[in-house]
Amino acid sequence: MRNVRITRWYLHLLLFAFPLWLGAINISFADKVSLDSSNWGLEEGEACISCHKKSSAGLTHQWQSSAHASAGVNCLDCHYADQVDKDAIEHEGSIIATIVSPKDCGHCHTREYKETEGSVHSKALSLIKNRIPALADNLTGQEMVTAGCAKCHGSKVEVRGDGSLSPDSWPNTGIGRINPDGSRGSCSACHGRHSFSKAQARDPSACAWCHSGPESPDKGVFDSSKHGMLFAANREKMNLHSDEWVLGKDYSAAPTCVTCHMGATPGVAASHDVGMRDAWNLNQPISEKQSLIIFEDGDRRELPESQPIPRRGNEISKLDGSMGKIKAVASSKRRRQIMSKVCLECHSKGFANGFMKQFDNVVELYNEKFGKPAQAIMLALYDMNLLTPAPFDDPLEFTYWRLWHDEGTRARHGAAMMSPNFTWWEGMHLVGQNFYGEFLPQVRELAGAEKADKLINEHVLSLDEHSWLKNPSKPNPILGYGIGKPSHD
Repeated sequence: MRNVRITRWYLHLLLFAFPLWLGAINISFADKVSLDSSNWGLEEGEACISCHKKSSAGLTHQWQSSAHASAGVNCLDCHYADQVDKDAIEHEGSIIATIVSPKDCGHCHTREYKETEGSVHSKALSLIKNRIPALADNLTGQEMVTAGCAKCHGSKVEVRGDGSLSPDSWPNTGIGRINPDGSRGSCSACHGRHSFSKAQARDPSACAWCHSGPESPDKGVFDSSKHGMLFAANREKMNLHSDEWVLGKDYSAAPTCVTCHMGATPGVAASHDVGMRDAWNLNQPISEKQSLIIFEDGDRRELPESQPIPRRGNEISKLDGSMGKIKAVASSKRRRQIMSKVCLECHSKGFANGFMKQFDNVVELYNEKFGKPAQAIMLALYDMNLLTPAPFDDPLEFTYWRLWHDEGTRARHGAAMMSPNFTWWEGMHLVGQNFYGEFLPQVRELAGAEKADKLINEHVLSLDEHSWLKNPSKPNPILGYGIGKPSHD
């Protein structure tokens, strides 16, 4: 174990561990850990600083400007290792480890470590490996995975025989990184080494590093939203360096990603479990509301509400296949209450509830009109052996992928974050173009007229949402766009 000592450790309550009552939500954690600063500033660490001032001046300057330096925490306090550590190496007379893992940070930042360890962020690598491995491996190759996917999702850092780290897996600050000590995650993914700045992590650019592009288009969504506009106009008023950064106390000019998904308000404590407040899964072919299962050991997993919701004390499987005993279950309703509580710091109850209803309506529209019909047709084509089990070996699979993963995700994320442009023009508008103009014609081409018509009649034309297709002779004049036959009425 890395030898960083503290005087005492506090037990921290998990958010949602106890029932939440609508209109009376008051969530708090126990007091922060009290540290004895006499255990910091290992004498041998002073030599690190004097040497690195010459060999790594930029790195040293970052540390000198940090809260760590102000508190007397030096290089060796964080990088110290025991000989038995898997990644321990001898460096200038000291035994150190290159990687400072979340477990190391957790010696001091106990609550933050526990929250992060159970969060969806810490599982980013395992989730992507189980979800769409063919996208990276088949379409490109391992070199791209190392330089692309793993930079956000993380890598399993491999240690070579001499204690050095393999360049196939390092450097890497992916949020779901598997560290040599077995811990998951990377604090520097958001805070950046060696300054480890709170302000940097609170700035939307810290999230946009990964949350951009088709999988998670949140940078563009936020920038084009009213919230993003307010942040851009009022950045200097955001007090990003504040110790606590409580909405309505330390700032009020605009929200950021952290405000809504992690931040503190007078009624809700800050949390490093970034997915705690998400009532919907917005990155699947069909969105489902989801409950958060909290295990007694602090681990967590999402469970779609279409599945039976287990009770406290029951045992169910975790994501890694092991069994865990349930400490608490946070339903989608409870999670929505917490997110709404944040909204209420700046908006009226009617405004917040109205927005949530509009958001839910868009998700349900996508599900019922496009998501479910397209998925049902794809599954039928696989059952009919018209599509092979191998992914992305047929044009229709790429079309379907774009429909739900690219365009459908943009629409749903746009609605979640108040961006009308991403909800419509960058989202549902393209979903509709794809569904009617590419997906259904490709189904006909692949399956033939008879089989395709049967599938389309069953899964599309039977729905009220597609009733306009049943009356193709009805005029729809839109001459302003150069399309459509004018009506003579």
